[in-house]
Amino acid sequence: MVNIILGIGAILIVVILFMIFRVGTLISVVRGTHKKRVDTSNRINAALFLVFFIVGGFAAVWSSFSASEFFLPQPSSAHGKDIDDLFWISMGVIGAVFVATHILLFYFPFKYQYKEGRVASFYPDNNKLEVVWTIIPAIVLTLLVLSGWKVWRDITADAPENSEVVEVMGKQWNWLIRYPGKDKQMGSYNFRLIDATNEYGMDFADEKNFDDFTAPVMYLPKGKPVLFKIRARDVLHSVFVPHFRLKMDAVPGMPTRFWFTPTKTTQEMRDELNNPKFNYEMACTEICGRAHFSMRFQIVVVEEAEYNKWYAEQQSWLSKNRDYMAKVPANLKEKALKVIGPEGGEPAAGDATSATDSQPVPAEVPVNPNVVTTKSNASIQ
Repeated sequence: MVNIILGIGAILIVVILFMIFRVGTLISVVRGTHKKRVDTSNRINAALFLVFFIVGGFAAVWSSFSASEFFLPQPSSAHGKDIDDLFWISMGVIGAVFVATHILLFYFPFKYQYKEGRVASFYPDNNKLEVVWTIIPAIVLTLLVLSGWKVWRDITADAPENSEVVEVMGKQWNWLIRYPGKDKQMGSYNFRLIDATNEYGMDFADEKNFDDFTAPVMYLPKGKPVLFKIRARDVLHSVFVPHFRLKMDAVPGMPTRFWFTPTKTTQEMRDELNNPKFNYEMACTEICGRAHFSMRFQIVVVEEAEYNKWYAEQQSWLSKNRDYMAKVPANLKEKALKVIGPEGGEPAAGDATSATDSQPVPAEVPVNPNVVTTKSNASIQ
C-alpha cells in the first residue's frame, strides 16, 4: 500500500510540474515574451532530465530492496545454485549496460541543450565504433548463451540410475503422488481405469503396481537424486517448487519429467530461517480453474536414513484397497497376495514390509489444521 501511495504521489508531482510549465508557456505567449523564454525553458527541461534520472534511480534501487522479500528464496537443490549464478551474472551484464546507456540518455539532453549560436557537429559514421559495439556484445551474448545451454543441458539430462522416483499427477484441484514401492519400479497406468478410488488409473495387470504406495505428504531424501514423473489428469497444470528451482508443466496425455537433488532438509531450512513453521511446498503455476489457489502440497526433506525408514514403513495402495484384487489377473493373484499379505495379516517376508494404514508425518512437521485428506491424497488448502 505504501508503494502504491508513493507511486501515485510521484505521478501527481510530474503532472503538477508539467501543468506549471504549460501555464507558464501560455502566459509567455499571451505577453509576447515566448521567444525570449526559449533559453530558460530549455535549461529547465535539461535540468529536469538530470533530476528525473537521479530521483528515478534512487527510487528503482529502493523499490528493488524493499521488494526483496518477494524474490525467489535461497536454493535448496544442487542445480538451483547454478541457475541463480547464471541469473545474477546475466543481470549484472545487462544491468551495467542499462545503467551506462541511461546515464548517457539523460545526460546528453543536459549537455547538448539548445543554445543560441550553437552549430551541430556533422558525424556521419565511424566504422571502428560500429565494429566494436557489434563484436563485443556478440562475444558477451555468446558466452551467456553457452553458459545457459550448459546449465540447461545438465538439468535436462537423464536422471541418474539411483534416483528416487516419485510420480506427480495434477488434477482439479489437488496433487496426487505415488511411489514405486520396495521393488523401485513404478507400475503402469491407464486413464480408462481411473475411478473415484483408483484416481491414478493403476493397471493391476502390471505386477509392478502391487507394492506402489501413495502419501499425503511427499518425503524426499537429502543429497540423493529425485526424479519427478509428471502428468495431468484433466487440464494443464504446472509443478513449481521455488526452493528447488523446479518448474515443469503437467500436460494431459504427454508425461513430462524433472530431476533434481535436494541439498537441505526441512529442519535445516527451519534453523537457517529461524522459522519453526517453515515447510517446502509444491504449487501449481498454471491457471487451472476456480480452485487453482488450493493446489498446494507439502514436501518434507529428511536425511537419507530417515527417508529409508519412512519408505519401508509404507503400506501399498492395493493392500489398503483390497476390493481391487478383483482387477488382478488370476495368474497374478497369488503373487499379489504375497506382496500385500493376507487380509488382516502382514505381507510375506521378503516381498513387502509392514505398515500402518495411515501415512505418518514426523514430529518435526506440524500438523496443519487446513489439510484436507482423501483416501489417496491430501492437499493443503
